[in-house]
Amino acid sequence: MVQVSRRTGFTGSALIRLLARLTDIEVPEPKQAFADRLSQWLGWTDAISLSAALNGGLAASSSGARAAGNPEARECERVRTAIANAIAEDMHSIARDNTTDFAAYRRRYHARQQAMQTSIGPLRGRLRSTLATRSPDMARLAAVDVVMEQVLSAQEHRLLGSIPAMLEKHFKRLGQADANLADSDAEPGAWLPVFRKDMHDVLLAEMEIRFQPVEGLLEAVRAS
Repeated sequence: MVQVSRRTGFTGSALIRLLARLTDIEVPEPKQAFADRLSQWLGWTDAISLSAALNGGLAASSSGARAAGNPEARECERVRTAIANAIAEDMHSIARDNTTDFAAYRRRYHARQQAMQTSIGPLRGRLRSTLATRSPDMARLAAVDVVMEQVLSAQEHRLLGSIPAMLEKHFKRLGQADANLADSDAEPGAWLPVFRKDMHDVLLAEMEIRFQPVEGLLEAVRAS
């Protein structure tokens, strides 16, 4: 079995810690506060939109009746479970092929990313619509989330889009390490299940990152 570094000590999201471990890259703790780093991603037009939302300058929906029970939480759980199941099914499917061509894994990863975006984006929008009916303050929060999604979507796409390239390096390193053990008693090809498990874990960690805004909105809906 091919082993990879299990370095610990870096604090951050599960996705960052996992990628740092798989790529064996030292990721330093950020020196700037989150707000300072976020400000670097905001253009002046973004700042105006955000200010308008914070000051209630965007139209708020009128108050409406609350849905019985908590259908929002049930829908979030349904979407999360569907995504996790699809990831698991993908891994089972590609395991049957047992391919050593990373292109197949890249296609699967991109497909899962697109599916996550297609499922989570509308869910986030529905939560905002629900939140906007609760009170003027909640409507303002929903408006802020609209602006934040517009501002950060390009950065999110760029950063998450770089993950397959990181996985490819991990894939090649595991394959090369396995080839170096060709004359040993190690079972050939044992690295492929290791890689598939790592890819599965990275996809789940990415799902959690994408769900963070949804979780925040859901908490606001519950609190309202």
